[in-house]
Amino acid sequence: MELGRMCLLHVHAISAIVLLLHISCGACANVTRCVEREREALLAIKQDLVINSTRLSSWGAEAINQDCCAWEGVYCDHLTGHVDQLHLGGEVLSSQGELLDYIPFKGTLSPKLIELQQLVYIDLSSNMLQPSPIPGFIGSLSHMRYLDLSEAGFVGEIPYHELGNLTHLQYLDLSSSDFTNSIEFFSWLPHLSSLKYLDLSFVNLSNVFDWPETVNKLHNLRNLTLYGCQLPPPIISSTTLSDKNTSQTLAFVDLSKNSLTSSLFKWLCNINATLALLNLSHNKLSGSLPDCIGNMSSLTHLNLSGNQLEGRIPDSFAKLCSLQELVISSCNLSGHISNFFESSCAQNSLEILDLTSNNFTGSFPDMTRFQALRELYLRRNKLNGTIPESIGNMSKLETIGVSHNDLEGVITEAHFSKLSKLGFLYLSSNFLVLDFHSEWIPPFQLESLVLNSCKMGPLFPKWLQTQKNLRQLSLSDVGISDTIPSWFWDLSHNKLELDLSCNEIKGTLADLRFEFAYQPEVNLSWNQLQGPIPSFLSKASAVDLSNNKFSKLYSFLCSTNVSNLNYLDLSSNYISGELPDCWKHFENLVFLDLSNNTFSGKIPSTMGSLSSIETLKLDDNMFMGELPSSLKNCTKLRAFDLENNELSGPILEWLGVGASNLAILILRSNHFNGSMPSQLCHLTSIQVLDLSMNNISGNIPKCLNNWTSLAQKGNPALTIRHSYISQNGSGSILGLWYDDEISIIWKGRLSNYKSTLGLLKSIDFSSNRLTGEIPVEITHLLGLISLNLAGNYLTGTISPEIGKLQSLQSLDLSRNQISSSIPPSLLKIYGLGYLNLSYNNLFGKIPIGTQLQNYGASSFLGNPKLCGIPLEICNLEGTGQPNVSSDQEDSDNKQITRGFYISLGLGFVVGFWGLCGSLIFKRSWRYKYYNFLNASHDWLYVKYKIGTRISDNSHNTNSGKGHCQMGDSQEQSWRGDENLCSTENCV
Repeated sequence: MELGRMCLLHVHAISAIVLLLHISCGACANVTRCVEREREALLAIKQDLVINSTRLSSWGAEAINQDCCAWEGVYCDHLTGHVDQLHLGGEVLSSQGELLDYIPFKGTLSPKLIELQQLVYIDLSSNMLQPSPIPGFIGSLSHMRYLDLSEAGFVGEIPYHELGNLTHLQYLDLSSSDFTNSIEFFSWLPHLSSLKYLDLSFVNLSNVFDWPETVNKLHNLRNLTLYGCQLPPPIISSTTLSDKNTSQTLAFVDLSKNSLTSSLFKWLCNINATLALLNLSHNKLSGSLPDCIGNMSSLTHLNLSGNQLEGRIPDSFAKLCSLQELVISSCNLSGHISNFFESSCAQNSLEILDLTSNNFTGSFPDMTRFQALRELYLRRNKLNGTIPESIGNMSKLETIGVSHNDLEGVITEAHFSKLSKLGFLYLSSNFLVLDFHSEWIPPFQLESLVLNSCKMGPLFPKWLQTQKNLRQLSLSDVGISDTIPSWFWDLSHNKLELDLSCNEIKGTLADLRFEFAYQPEVNLSWNQLQGPIPSFLSKASAVDLSNNKFSKLYSFLCSTNVSNLNYLDLSSNYISGELPDCWKHFENLVFLDLSNNTFSGKIPSTMGSLSSIETLKLDDNMFMGELPSSLKNCTKLRAFDLENNELSGPILEWLGVGASNLAILILRSNHFNGSMPSQLCHLTSIQVLDLSMNNISGNIPKCLNNWTSLAQKGNPALTIRHSYISQNGSGSILGLWYDDEISIIWKGRLSNYKSTLGLLKSIDFSSNRLTGEIPVEITHLLGLISLNLAGNYLTGTISPEIGKLQSLQSLDLSRNQISSSIPPSLLKIYGLGYLNLSYNNLFGKIPIGTQLQNYGASSFLGNPKLCGIPLEICNLEGTGQPNVSSDQEDSDNKQITRGFYISLGLGFVVGFWGLCGSLIFKRSWRYKYYNFLNASHDWLYVKYKIGTRISDNSHNTNSGKGHCQMGDSQEQSWRGDENLCSTENCV
């Protein structure tokens, strides 16, 4: 009976549910999901947005588009029909989160957004909205849980009072915005009590010192990202340390690229229990790593790179058993590399290990315990010994980066036996020999292979034919003396970033008549390639063919309609004849070097089409005639080198107007004539101006005190650097760079400068026909390091104010007609290492001090009325001094001479015992001194061996310009540094 009653009740309940479902479905069939008021609000929002695509084409009032819940980027509640999500980010993502396209919206955000009162989700990130503050009406959307306004274009004041109404907000991203009241907002954040995710990256928080206290009050916060916020070292108080509200929630912390110091560890170590990700890279952390990091038992990702740390990796790191990624690159850590590998308990979890650019020592570690390891970076350390064959058993390895160590031995097939997933291999700058069987078929398909300075020649390795996915191949200085085989150009379907420099590769480059699928870099410099330059190379983004035997250029320049070239170096080849007038297609070219060839004829006028050019080097050729006026269109020109040609005519005025950004102008050894145009004084950025060995006449302009760069002491940059655009094998746009390199007459001999060129500030007007006086305005150029006015017809005096040029290290006024005494202020230029005042009409006594007497007599010869040390002692005849008795003069000379030598003797005694006495009685100083001598010996030996290698390998040198620089190609510039200076200030 009871059982029957229960069955009957169940039947009635099921019938009621079926009836309700039937009624609901009938209603759904006849009612449009979209709410009319909300549809109109969405159309108003669309009207205020500027759209350069059909992305919102589904947003319309037509009958077919009545249901706004079906519009792109709009999501509705499936029960109420209200719009609850707007996905209007500029980045179009796939369902898996992959970037499909970038279509940013412009315009403004309509106030009609307030009509969508049920919104819980808004994404307006990565757009280009008109710069304006965040509209306060967003605070009226009280149901909001997710708000992403990153990189949307909002600026100004944050409406923190209005945003405080969003008490349900769990996700807030305001990164990459320019807000003016971020201090107030940060202190007010605890009002958002439900917040779990906070990203304020690139918001200026430089004055927020108590930010840890604010973070502690966000009780539910799980993800904190303050990347690049200029965060200062925090004030850690006892209150901050005692408040552990966040210790149960905070899991992901990214505080990278700030100004944080090691005091931060006091706060972090107080909340260590829940941390899973900690990124403190590129801060100002110093000293030893704290042991408390080893107590962060939940830690899976740790990044401490780019700091000033020292010492060993703490033993406590061995307790991080869940660690998946450890990055401590570009620090000063030291110790034996095997310590970490032998003690760590993360053998089953560690996937990424990056210890690049430290001072770790010891032999290559045995890593076979870490079978989960995918990426290994040990580059730029001091590892030695051989690479064990057991590395070939680590089947999950995808990247091996061990370049720039002291590893040695032979690499064979056994090292790669099970590395089927290997895609990136960096072994460069070691002492490794690659010895593979000629028929070896690797188990992997590489994307990047960098073997610079390893030995694997003399033939191109056949196993490269099997690599179909290569995007980067760098085989610089590997001992190849083969011709390039035909199969080589089939690698990766012409998507290859290629570096074969510094080998002995012979033969020609056949024009294969294909186009690159993207814009790669091609470096074939320092080989023995010859013949014509193929036209397909003009489709690359950067080409270096310098120091070869190429002889024909026409097909390369003139057979294409479009060029993607940004960087082109054809220096030191055998190219002759007139330069083709085919430059109008190279408007993207930033760097062009045609030096040290045998070009003749006039410089073609179409070179004025190089509107992006910043460095133009045509030196050491046989160009003749006047400079084409079309070059005035090259308004971005920063370095212009025409030395050693047959160019003539006046120095054109446009050089100081159209090319007003010039930092380097070298016209040495030509036939330019006429006077210096006053427009040269408009070159406010000039650092190196060399007009020597021409036929320039007239006076030196007095307005040269307008050269503001020369008037400023010092320079923050060692190099003069330029950037250009390239594209890698995956299609990503890259910003690359190169450093300018020039040769100048320095201290009487030709010297090359590149790695310290930014420090050089030089004027050379020597060997011309200049007349008149040296303008006193030249003493305003306080940053001047070298001044050469020798070999002219200059008259007048040496300015008494020349002592103002405190930065001067080289001064040559020889072979002129200057008539004056030597100013005593010259003694104040303490760094003057080279002085030549010979063959003028100088008179009187050479001022006595610790400076001028150190120069040889050759610095003062040819001035018959000049006397004193290091010349002959002054006498009555020809001194230009008042007559005195011979006894008095002898007495004066003796007194001066005696005093000078007494001072010299005392200086020697004090200096000698000041140094040697310290070394005798101070043991630590003695050790440091001997270590310095040993290091200097090693440095000189290495430089000698490198110079010998380059000298042996080179076949057509160019006054020492350019040489092979070894290393991973993504870490190097195209043109290597020269051994130019032995001190920091380039003298």
